[in-house]
Amino acid sequence: MIITLSSLKGGTGKTSLSVHLAHAIALAGKRVILIDADPQASASDWAAARDDSPPFPVVGMARDTLHRDLAAITSDYDHAVIDTPPRVSALARSAILAADLVLIPVQPSSYDVWAAAETVKLIEEAQQFKPDIKAAFVVNRRIVNTSLGGEVAAALADYSPPVLDATIAQRISFAEASAGYTVLEDSPKSAAADEVRSLADNVLKFMGVDSW
Repeated sequence: MIITLSSLKGGTGKTSLSVHLAHAIALAGKRVILIDADPQASASDWAAARDDSPPFPVVGMARDTLHRDLAAITSDYDHAVIDTPPRVSALARSAILAADLVLIPVQPSSYDVWAAAETVKLIEEAQQFKPDIKAAFVVNRRIVNTSLGGEVAAALADYSPPVLDATIAQRISFAEASAGYTVLEDSPKSAAADEVRSLADNVLKFMGVDSW
């Protein structure tokens, strides 16, 4: 399965979700590779910040031809996760075309909901060439003990992609994980780690498969 994290709005947490989802897949015993298709190379920086090798390979591949070149890179892996740049570009389009599933991170703000329209438009354009591409929203950086997560999900109801049930809260542990580790390593019994595992389970359910 190839999963692309895409949002044309910056600051939605694509890299954090990409890293954590890839790690959840790796912990399921599968071979997964993270493709860093963002010229800012945040995922590559995350891997470089570690004192040891990451639990999955991270490969920089910010190419407009990503959808054509990816097969040669991923042939030895069960799954791939793609982190993408936050703007409309040939690279963003290529990363969406490469996907089986596009996850769209949305923070609980009106700006994110409005910006989602551009990302959905890109996905719909890609589906004209590759109808099997699926897409879903992920509510990210939900404020704990507020109703904002539910409100943003309701606001997204006008768009065609559904909203996954699993949400990711805004937690200090996710910010700390940018130093090269994930919450699945640093605090595997935490609420943050449970949210990541729930997201991975939601992806499986949405794609209609039982396991990674």
